[in-house]
Amino acid sequence: MNTWVEAPPRRKGLGCFAQGCLILLVFAIVLAIACFAGVYWGLHRHSALFYGSYWLAKTRSIAEAPKAVPEFSASDQQMQSVRERWQDFEQKTRAGQPAEIELGADDINGLIATGADVRGNVFASVEGNQLRLQTSVPIGGFLGRPGYYFNGDVAIELNGTQPLDNPQFSRITINGEKVPTDFLNWKYRSRRLREYLADQRNAYDIGTIEIRDGKVILRSRTE
Repeated sequence: MNTWVEAPPRRKGLGCFAQGCLILLVFAIVLAIACFAGVYWGLHRHSALFYGSYWLAKTRSIAEAPKAVPEFSASDQQMQSVRERWQDFEQKTRAGQPAEIELGADDINGLIATGADVRGNVFASVEGNQLRLQTSVPIGGFLGRPGYYFNGDVAIELNGTQPLDNPQFSRITINGEKVPTDFLNWKYRSRRLREYLADQRNAYDIGTIEIRDGKVILRSRTE
């Protein structure tokens, strides 16, 4: 059985990977929280709560016990290499320089392994233009009710290069159920979900995302 390899000491900046490359997973967790928040505020003000509750119930994504997630092991050298590539990309984007990074499944899992908050809870695989995230994330801390998990098998497909703040999805599924591709127009706290994506784009200077040939490709903003 594979075992975890202890990651090198964490450095400032890796958090933006989780919020950048895995930002779509963040939205999946937002929908999970919405399931417990209920529909008290109604469809017009908080449609993400309304629709999110429906889809998470339909996909059986919420459970009282964690689900096994595939393990990933890598050497310190492998994790250090991808960490340095990511930090180089981050420095260039923040300096307003053109930058691009290609991340295969091992690269993504290597970065996940360096984060204590997500290590062991998320496993990524990439095939063609599809990114698959197998997750078992504890969400009780968000809800004030321990013992609940978002157990999701999330598959995301993109065709071509897409802007991070307004991506056009070919397909999104959670536990095999197709999610409407207009879900970024759902509202939470009177803001569309795509506006939260735009916030991440502005905060981390990531302009576009592409999934192609088994890799996730991120590029810096050019304007």
